[in-house]
Amino acid sequence: MTADASPTSRALMVLELLQGSPGITADRLAERLGVTGRAARRYVAVLREAGIPVESVRGPYGGYRLGRGLRLPPLVFTSTEALGLVMAVLDGHHQAGATTDPVGSALGKIMRALPAAVAAQAEAVRRITAAAPDRAAVRPDPTTTAALVQACADRRRVRLGYRSEAGTEWVTDVDPWAVVVRHGRWYLVCRSCRADAVRAYRVDRVRSVEGVDAVFDVPEDLDAVALLEENLAEGWEFTADVLIQAPTAEVVQRLPRSLGRVQPVDDDTCRLVGTTSNPWWYVEQLAAIPVPFRILGGREIRHAAAAVGERLTAAAGQPAGAPAEPPGDRAAPPHV
Repeated sequence: MTADASPTSRALMVLELLQGSPGITADRLAERLGVTGRAARRYVAVLREAGIPVESVRGPYGGYRLGRGLRLPPLVFTSTEALGLVMAVLDGHHQAGATTDPVGSALGKIMRALPAAVAAQAEAVRRITAAAPDRAAVRPDPTTTAALVQACADRRRVRLGYRSEAGTEWVTDVDPWAVVVRHGRWYLVCRSCRADAVRAYRVDRVRSVEGVDAVFDVPEDLDAVALLEENLAEGWEFTADVLIQAPTAEVVQRLPRSLGRVQPVDDDTCRLVGTTSNPWWYVEQLAAIPVPFRILGGREIRHAAAAVGERLTAAAGQPAGAPAEPPGDRAAPPHV
């Protein structure tokens, strides 16, 4: 901060410091502003007179922080922060450039609130960038998501109406523990009251959310992300039991956890046990493993595997049962 900076500039600097460093002391404010402690406290008073709620906390760990009031304190961004915000929104929501999209509309309001010099670069990125959408990403209904997040915060049981990928619909009571974004999709990690077991449901497939007059306790050691990964393959309609001719450690590194649990059989063989709502997708994931495997159980999985095998054989232009031609020694194409 230069010595000839105006009182207004210093007050805005104080606001930015309070936003970025809650609990900052008057001495630290003074040091960052290049003024006396008395002057720093005077700038805090200016913010309060402007209706911005600034709270004081006494004691060795005290300082100033922004409180929650009826008026929203103005946002203060640097050009780098504004550009980073736009990039993050575009990366996660590829319709953010459209003014008719709710996220795009909200981002536009932020852009208009920024000084022209700060907003120019960020607005150029927003207007020109053509982000390639993640086809696996699915964005759920905001109202449904908000209801589930609130239920998690309130620790209140809910009754879900759900529709699986296979089209099966059911209603179930759950204790919602956490909403997790993983692999471009939103999941509800919860305890199924009927099954008394952990379940992971995709939020975009939740048809309805109804509050139930019951509360619950969340496990103290809850790791929602790890729990999601472990339970993505449990509780679905179609079962799978697969014997894989490879060590457990190798298979775990190659297979998505959402396929199920991998259990060792011996040093060179393991067993994959799980469930799925989409046998075709499940078989396509298995086909990517570069080791032999055999489906021991799961009628729908067997049927899908046979159909996929016939399709691949036909694509190769060879009769069923004919030996595959070796790929040769051609170099792999460059990685783009």
